[in-house]
Amino acid sequence: MGWPAGLIAMTYVDFEALERTPLARDPYDYVIVENFVRPEAFPAISADFPKTPGAGSHPPSELEIRGAFAGLMAELDGPQFRAAIERKFGIDLTGRPTMYTVRGYVRPTDGEIHTDSRTKIITVLLYLNEAWEADGGRLRILRSGDDLEDYAAETPPYAGTLLVFRRSDTSWHGHHSHDGPRRAIQLNWVTDQNVVDSEQRRHRWSTRFKKLRNAVTGRAS
Repeated sequence: MGWPAGLIAMTYVDFEALERTPLARDPYDYVIVENFVRPEAFPAISADFPKTPGAGSHPPSELEIRGAFAGLMAELDGPQFRAAIERKFGIDLTGRPTMYTVRGYVRPTDGEIHTDSRTKIITVLLYLNEAWEADGGRLRILRSGDDLEDYAAETPPYAGTLLVFRRSDTSWHGHHSHDGPRRAIQLNWVTDQNVVDSEQRRHRWSTRFKKLRNAVTGRAS
């Protein structure tokens, strides 16, 4: 994905914090870094977070990506972040394309336990909520596919918390139900470009439908 030149002149994230946080291996490979987004950069990123037309995952091509938020996404899509993830997980991501989506809301039906599709290699979740008081919506690293209470870690979904995990057939995760705003960026390194094209096309049409629905019903984004 291309980004306008000059957007990553500043550093929006704390690469040193990622480097010094050890990789957890129980029950699968993951790392959680709180305040990965630098506190001094967070207010501008939050202010520039794009409006989304409802729940679900939205491709950046269908949103207004600008300012500090665009700079953050450019940095995540850059070689320094990829190299940091390669070192952390002991993996070579050369030739593996990235796929981005943005979430602004979740539905009560979101958060069911799953492992992610086999076409995903590494999943990155970056949470951009200013605060979080609700019990629901806190993603858990699970030890099984049928018990939300059997978890190794719970991710604070605010203030630039980063979660990265290696996808496997046992990379179970999920969260208790929540209905309302919940800001996040999801980035995946995937097996090949066909996955990116197919998934982005699916999300693109879903986003356009929601925009049309909102226009017809007068519902605010």
